[in-house]
Amino acid sequence: MSARAGVGPLRRLVVLRHAKSAWPMGVPDHERPLAPRGRRDAPAAGRALLEADCLPDLAVCSTAVRARHTWELAAAQWGTPPSVRYDRRAYAADVPKLLRVVREAPDEVRTLLLIGHNPGLEELVLDLAGDALDDALDDVRTKFPTSAIAFLSWRGETWASLAPGTALLTDMIVPRGKKTKRKQ
Repeated sequence: MSARAGVGPLRRLVVLRHAKSAWPMGVPDHERPLAPRGRRDAPAAGRALLEADCLPDLAVCSTAVRARHTWELAAAQWGTPPSVRYDRRAYAADVPKLLRVVREAPDEVRTLLLIGHNPGLEELVLDLAGDALDDALDDVRTKFPTSAIAFLSWRGETWASLAPGTALLTDMIVPRGKKTKRKQ
């Protein structure tokens, strides 16, 4: 079943991989900060979401420092950022765990932003996408780099009903610095 064949309101899941992180010696993985490039790319991700008219009603973010900083820098690009839920389960999570997190979104949320890590995010996008526009699915399969954003749409009465293969992957972009470039 594709997003076009579903029942219920149109919902969008926006998946954002955290921006480029640093690897300081002696710092645990969960505490790694953004690298200078990540501090440039995270605001670009926020601007890209604004330009795409795809601002979330709610954000769910991994508790890792690099993911939280990505959220803060991206959301600072908007007038009034939405609520954010920091969820430890989104840190280094696999598809079943990420899907549980997404399915817990309140039903009034139409656009949900999920900020986390690979390989889980890439695998989630591939698992949910039953169809894609243009070459978006091939782009995700090729590489889902830091700061990549995948846009998934589907129709459903509740987030709890989101299932593998039911979403349409409408686009994937990779914001960098001051420009947003399409994944080639």
